[in-house]
Amino acid sequence: MIEELKSKIRDIPDFPKEGIIFKDITPLLGDASSFKLAVDLMADRYKGAGIDKVVGIEARGFLLVSVLAYRLGAGVVPIRKPGKLPYDTLRETYELEYGTDSMEIHVDALEPGQKVLLVDDLLATGGTMGAAAKLVSKLGVGIHELAFMVELSFLNGREKLKDYNVFTLITF
Repeated sequence: MIEELKSKIRDIPDFPKEGIIFKDITPLLGDASSFKLAVDLMADRYKGAGIDKVVGIEARGFLLVSVLAYRLGAGVVPIRKPGKLPYDTLRETYELEYGTDSMEIHVDALEPGQKVLLVDDLLATGGTMGAAAKLVSKLGVGIHELAFMVELSFLNGREKLKDYNVFTLITF
């Protein structure tokens, strides 16, 4: 089953810059049976785990978070770029290869004691998810797991996330 899903992910050479081979999940998302299989496999992992909220990272994480939350009977919480959320926020700044970036979450998005699942489409270097996990932790909730559809294991992103349980459906 995983090999079938893997076959739906195409390589885009030299994107977003020369020397990078981008793993494009849009063919998998666009194929109804493959998308259903991927979501079912991820949702089945968390069924009965008592997840209260599923937190998704802008933007591709949003493609998975709503459907997973729906399947788990949980709420959805977005983490977005600065200035995109309309209410009071907490901010976390993190290092990129060249420079820094930030993300925000509403201050009242989560309540202490809730169990959350953080979701993004792809684990590469781990910087974005590491910052998201720190942001969520500031709100006093228990992080059940960090979940990704795809992992690029050769980039060693798990190293930055070693304090958390990490699950990936498809690994390259």
